[in-house]
Amino acid sequence: MRTIHAALFAAASLITLDGAATAQPAQDEIAAHIATAKSAAGLDYRGTFVNLCLPAAARPAGAAAPGRRAGAPAAANLLTPRPAPDRGTWYASPYKVFDNFYWLGTRQHSSWALKTSAGLIIFDTNFAWAIEPEIVDGLTKLGLNPRDIKYVIISHAHGDHDQGAALLQSRYGAHVVMGAPDWKDTLARAPNVAGGVPHSDIVVPPEGMKLTLGDTTVTIVNTPGHTPGTLSYVFPVKDGGRTVMVAYSGGTLTGAFGTNGARWDEYIASQKRIAKAAADAGATVLISNHSEYDDAYTKARLVAAKRETGEDNPFIVGAQGVQRYFTVMTECAMASKLRAGAK
Repeated sequence: MRTIHAALFAAASLITLDGAATAQPAQDEIAAHIATAKSAAGLDYRGTFVNLCLPAAARPAGAAAPGRRAGAPAAANLLTPRPAPDRGTWYASPYKVFDNFYWLGTRQHSSWALKTSAGLIIFDTNFAWAIEPEIVDGLTKLGLNPRDIKYVIISHAHGDHDQGAALLQSRYGAHVVMGAPDWKDTLARAPNVAGGVPHSDIVVPPEGMKLTLGDTTVTIVNTPGHTPGTLSYVFPVKDGGRTVMVAYSGGTLTGAFGTNGARWDEYIASQKRIAKAAADAGATVLISNHSEYDDAYTKARLVAAKRETGEDNPFIVGAQGVQRYFTVMTECAMASKLRAGAK
């Protein structure tokens, strides 16, 4: 009997060890990706790291998901018309952050204006209830004329970024630029969605495109993942007369991918693509459309602060700083893909 028990114990040990051997490399690989992402994030990109790398913990009913304010709507509900929330929870003043580049965001969501020799380019447009106070009024407060808006480039078709596009198009004749898959989704919306539906306009082809207005060219890079038509950009701005290059990350969260390996791989490839475009252009500024990822709400207010010797514009993080951001996104996606068991 003792011999039989010993044999059974030995067999069970082999099964356990075999299972552990199978599981451990995956856990080690996840841990390695997370460690790389954490190191790249440092103190600069903590919000991006937490939102992308850390698994969602169990939350009480009604609690906010990581990266989302309590009570904030999920992406699927962002187009539902709703009353504007209390202005005191979201309104932010507009700020000039470079010689020809302006932040027009709320405390959570960022919109931007790029001034060229032939007019304005707007990047993303906030919720419908924020378009007037933040962009239309914001431009006026900064001494700019909303009627000079020539293009509105939408990073991706979620309501927190595109609800103002129809207004800017219909009121000022601005051209709306979007990725092809996101245009398809946008044009299929009911006409009574929040902010309305812009009419079909400029479609970014799969290979991307360059958009030139006056003396400025924006390189538009297709970075599908967050949505099928997500766009990211590289473009120049002026800082005290010198040219610095900006890399704009168009979409971040990966929570909807689940076990769909193709979605994860597409997202990872997109981050590598925009990282290369940023490196090739020598980008030293990193921005996004959410202040929690690039600290735009804080940095915009710091631009006017007195700088000590050696201090630069707070938005300038250096070429390596830009690359570290995309490393966080890539490594967190790799870890999360493994964690989800995606193939």
